[in-house]
Parts: sequence; C-alpha cells; structure tokens
Amino acid sequence: MWNVRGATRDEKLANIGKLEAAFLGLRGRIPGLLHLEVGVDTSGVDYACDVVLVSDFASQQALDAYATHPEHLRVRQELGDLRTARHQVDYAVPDAPRPA
Repeated sequence: MWNVRGATRDEKLANIGKLEAAFLGLRGRIPGLLHLEVGVDTSGVDYACDVVLVSDFASQQALDAYATHPEHLRVRQELGDLRTARHQVDYAVPDAPRPA
C-alpha cells in the first residue's frame, strides 16, 4: 500500500497512473506471479492509502525471487520517488479445501 506524492490532486492522480501502469506492466514477466492487481482508493478518507498492490505468487520461493527480479527492480527504481509512505504485508494463503 502506498501514499503517493502530489502537491495537487491532479499531480497525485498522474503519479498514481504511473504507478499503476508500471506494476501492471509486470504481468507475464515474472515467473511464478499468478495474479496482479492495482487498486486505487475511492474513499478519500485522510487515513487511507492511495494505492494497494495485490499479487499472488505460486510459492514463497516465487515471491522471494520477485524481490530481486530485474523487472521488479526496474519498477522500484522508476517509482522510488513517487511514494511518501509504503506498507507491506506478505502472507501465505492456505490451500482451499478439496471436496471429498
């Protein structure tokens, strides 16, 4: 989750657009990345983050490899100065129960 720089609402929206385009551009480029979506806050409340990235990986190893993948590092470099705050939660999702 990020809060994004912008002195005006238009600047902030432009930076959100850059962030969204950069991360969506990773689809199909990272081994083990199964799903990636970018959500933009619509609440407007002062304690909300501006953007959330939700991604699913095939395994913990795939997530670990993502951290140092050249495409991910390129996006990090590209977007580094756009954020004012970042929060992250990585967690495992248990396998869905299988029918008997």
